[in-house]
Parts: sequence; structure tokens; C-alpha cells
Amino acid sequence: MARRTVSVMVAAVCLALAAPVASAGAAEPGAGGARSGDTRSGGAGTGGARAAALKAVTDAGAAAAIAEVRDEDGVWRAGTGVADLATGAPVRTDGRFRAGSITKMFTSTTVLQLVGEGRIGLDDPIERYLPGLVPNGGNITVHQLLNHSSGLWDPTNEKGGLFPDVTDPVAVRTWIDQGGLTRTITPAQVVAASVAHAPNFPPGARFSYSNVNYTLLGMIIERVTGHGYAQEITARILRPLGLSGTYFPGTATDIRGPHAHGYVTLPEGPAPAERDRDVTVASVSWANSAGELISTLADLNRFERALLGGRLLSPQLMAAMRTTIPVPVDGRPSGLEYGLGLARLQLSCGAVYGHDGAVTGYSSQLWSSGDRQVAMSVTTRGGATEATAQLVAEGGFLEQAFCGGHQGGGEAPAKLG
Repeated sequence: MARRTVSVMVAAVCLALAAPVASAGAAEPGAGGARSGDTRSGGAGTGGARAAALKAVTDAGAAAAIAEVRDEDGVWRAGTGVADLATGAPVRTDGRFRAGSITKMFTSTTVLQLVGEGRIGLDDPIERYLPGLVPNGGNITVHQLLNHSSGLWDPTNEKGGLFPDVTDPVAVRTWIDQGGLTRTITPAQVVAASVAHAPNFPPGARFSYSNVNYTLLGMIIERVTGHGYAQEITARILRPLGLSGTYFPGTATDIRGPHAHGYVTLPEGPAPAERDRDVTVASVSWANSAGELISTLADLNRFERALLGGRLLSPQLMAAMRTTIPVPVDGRPSGLEYGLGLARLQLSCGAVYGHDGAVTGYSSQLWSSGDRQVAMSVTTRGGATEATAQLVAEGGFLEQAFCGGHQGGGEAPAKLG
């Protein structure tokens, strides 16, 4: 179950950062300890400001936040908060986490590699690859799936879809109590739930984020290669880049190795107090090729550097991936545009490219300015007010990490999820 949000980080990420430096990180011990950080990148002053910006996320109520910044000066990595509310164990910066929709960058890269091999056509109708599966599939192209302009309804985020309304705590609590978190939902079920609903608009009319687009792309990868999307992405990206901490869980409900626990905060019974439910053990089969990836900070930054550095796609395909369309927020222009599985976000000091992600209990960020990569994972908690504050703090960290500035004002940034 994804956290329903509007879009990726918008221009409002230029937010006020926490002024005092609170517990700047010490030198990182190679294994990635809890509240660690390596200030080689930019010196102690930069490290202190980054640590303060990261701590603002847990000050806003998150259980934990970890981040890594990589550039020509080295690696800075730090964490704040606890990996487990029950034990109080500190969060580890080398731990795995659910990366959510950052998965889409891996899926789109694989699709574009197949385009380069002549096995998929960007302008081909999806009916060519998945005959009879999607009504009007003859008028929906692969390109429109990649940039979310297909118009297909999203059953993983919209009311009346596969999950209870996230604004109804009683329904969510009941769903969790009845084992909803661990149920397997197949890609075919996601597509069936989507096409049972009218599309949002005719293909190509505008942008509308929908996970089913990438579910269909995973199916196309399988139809073209004869291999499941997870196997194909592993062979083409994970193994060649040595991303040993990254994997697709499939129907497995656990997270291998060290990891932070994820939480959902819900009112418990008639009492007004809120309580945190541990949702670490969960099936993200519903997210499939749109969002099931589990990864680490170091792996995500390594992937981002390889992708934008031209190691995975030809210059022509990289240019196609970076060709964007506007993403309005509440009907208004924003600082965000979306390409082929790659978003462009305007910060105060320039544009960065990447994606974010959100699945139950986890929020993630992966962005690059070209010479600097920033990965972040947050284990969220609290109600709507706390969630907004944590999003604001995530945006503040991105602004600090890339621009180093102290920006005033702003509102909660949104997320694609």
C-alpha cells in the first residue's frame, strides 16, 4: 500500500533548514554505523550543515533517516534515529530499505536498453506486446507508459482501488489486522483493477502518475525477453554494476540483512492516542516493476552515477530519457518535469535528475546533479501533520545537500511515491 501523494518534490523544496547544528556525524567506520558521517565531501562545515538538515527529519517525527552524498571529493554518509522503536537500536547507514518507485528508474533503463537492441519500439502500441490485455491498447504507446501520459487509472493509489482509503484509520487498521499487508497481489490483478475503471483521459493528453504504467512495462519486458523483469534487470544492471545490496523480493515479505523497521501510525481503538504499527514484514508484490526494489544508499548512488554517466544507455537513449513533460501540482505549474522514468527537479541552484519512492513505512529519494549523487531513506511515522513536516524536512535536506543554501519559506513538497 503506497502513501497517496501528488507528485515528486516540487520547487517548494527550497525550505528553511534547522539553524543549530545538532550532533554532527563522526568519521564513518566502513561498516556504516548508526549516527555516522564522513565529512570528506566539503569539509566539517558542510558535514555539520548536512547532519543538521538530516536530523531535522527525525525532529519532525520520523523514526529514522539515513543519507549518502557522493561527489568528486568523496563520500558523506550519516544517520539519525532508531532502526527499531521496540529495542531502540540505532539506525545503520549500510542497512537495506524499501526503495519504492525508485524501481521505475531500473525498469525504464531496461526497457530503453531493449529499445536500443531493436526489440521494443518507443512508439509501438502496447497491443503489439500485450494483445487484448488493455482496452484501447492500440492507441497507448510504450513511450506513454514510460512518461505517465497513458491516462490509465491507478488502483494502487486511488480510492476504490486495491487498498483501503489511507485517510480512514479504522479501515486501514482492520485491513492490517486481517493480514492485508502480507497478501500477494499479482501484476495481472493490478492491471485488471486498473482497466475495470475508466481511464483518466485519452492517451497522450497529459501527465498523470500511475503505477500500472510500470506494471505493464514489466510485463512487456517479460514478453520480449522470455524472462521476468526482476531477472532481466538483475542481469542487465544489478550484477554488472556490482549492486550486491539490491534485490527484488518478489512474494517474500521480509527484508534481508540489517534494515530499519517501517511503521504506520494509527489511532488504536477508541483511545485518542496514536500508536505505531510495525509494517516491516509486508508483501510489496503489488508494486512489482513499479516499486518493489529493496536497496541501500551506496547501491542507489552507484546506479545513478552509472546511468547519468552514460554507462547504461547510448547518448540518444539517454537524451530520450531526459526529455520531459510538465508535471502540474493542483493544476499549477511546478518545478518538476517527468521524462522516461526519470524526473527533473528544479532546486535553487539548478536542476537535478532522479526519482523518489514511497511504500508503507518507507520514503526514499535518489537525485543527481551530474557530479553529485544524493540518496536518502526515511522511516516515517505519525499522522498527516507529521507526514507533512517530514516531507518538508526531506526537501530541506535535498536543498542543503545540493545547494548548501539556507532557504526561507516553503510548503510541504509532494512525492510521486
